Amino acid sequence: MSKKNAMSRFRRFLRLLGSVIDPRAYLHMVKVMNFYNYSHVTPLRRVHRGRGVTISPTAWFSEPERIRLGDGVHVNGGCILWAGPSTGSIIVGENALFGPNVMVTAASYRFNDGQPVTDQDMEEHDVLIGRDVWLGSGVTVLAGSEIGDGCVVGAGSVVRGRFPPFSIIAGAPARVVGQRRPPWPQKLADLKVIEDSPEPRVAPDERSTG
Repeated sequence: MSKKNAMSRFRRFLRLLGSVIDPRAYLHMVKVMNFYNYSHVTPLRRVHRGRGVTISPTAWFSEPERIRLGDGVHVNGGCILWAGPSTGSIIVGENALFGPNVMVTAASYRFNDGQPVTDQDMEEHDVLIGRDVWLGSGVTVLAGSEIGDGCVVGAGSVVRGRFPPFSIIAGAPARVVGQRRPPWPQKLADLKVIEDSPEPRVAPDERSTG
């Protein structure tokens, strides 16, 4: 072994030794474990889950008692589901697919002038995501949104408002760009719950995701 290789190994050993005995490394590990526990492990026990639900270990949940996932829902890595602290619920129909890094929030801060955003009250509105909905990577679904059965939402879209069943949705803000053929033999009336609703229940313009 050359002298250069021997010195390189010795430096790597010292670096390893330093990381093992450095108390800051253990403090950081405790912080990581604490964050993981309160953002995933503990809340996951209180999420209402149907049969066959799969959830990535890197998904985050807030106010899990107001989150309902239907049978066969798949939540990918990095997804964030934030229900409201008081009333805002997130309800997901069966066989919905969440791509990586999807965020769904049922609450947002007001941002009136004169005081910090985080000091202002939150607005809460339910989020309803239908059956067989596919949310592409990086989609954001804002409070008050309703996505009908069978919709496909393009990657990176920002969804706000009501969308009829089997729509193909894309953009920021999201809009209908196409239609998907229904895969199930169902009556048309069963698929028009959102279409026939009188008024969109959407958060007012002064709200944001906070």
